[in-house]
This record gives sequence, structure tokens and C-alpha cells, in this order.
Amino acid sequence: MTSNGNVKICDKGHTYVKKSDCPTCPVCEKEQKPETGFLSILAGPARRALENNGIKNLEELAACSEKEILALHGMGPSSIPKLRKALVENGLSFKGER
Repeated sequence: MTSNGNVKICDKGHTYVKKSDCPTCPVCEKEQKPETGFLSILAGPARRALENNGIKNLEELAACSEKEILALHGMGPSSIPKLRKALVENGLSFKGER
């Protein structure tokens, strides 16, 4: 342990320091972040919340209500305007907003 956090090693062998119990390796996270698309505009926890719940495209997102998305672990209210904008730009909306 360092004075700033715990030294951890991910499954791929990357060494990193975390102050929290979060197991996410920042090196792996950067490698996994998409460069384009609506998932690329989200912070890691919000992106993983969608991916871990099988939401990988805007059509799958549009099948959910805003309330359902906010209930996902890792999803915060600051992500909703970004998601709504991506939906609107593609002629879609959250379920119940049509």
C-alpha cells in the first residue's frame, strides 16, 4: 500500500494504484473505451453499466425508460442528457417519451 492507495495488478498484468475497492484497471479501461458511438461519450462506470446490462446500441437504449437506466449500478444523472442527445440525434427517445 502507498500513502495514496493500494497497489493492484489486473488480470492482464497492469500495475496501478486505487484508493477505493474498485477493481477496474485504468489501463484496461482506456483500451476498452470505444472511440466512436454513444458509448464513447460516457464515463467508464456509466458505459460499463450499459454494457453489463446488454445495452450496446441506441435501439437497445431506446427500449428502456430513463428510470430504468438510472437504476443501473454505475449510471449517474449526468449521463442522461448525453444519452438523450444521442437518442434524439438518431430519431429515437427513451421508452415512454415517444
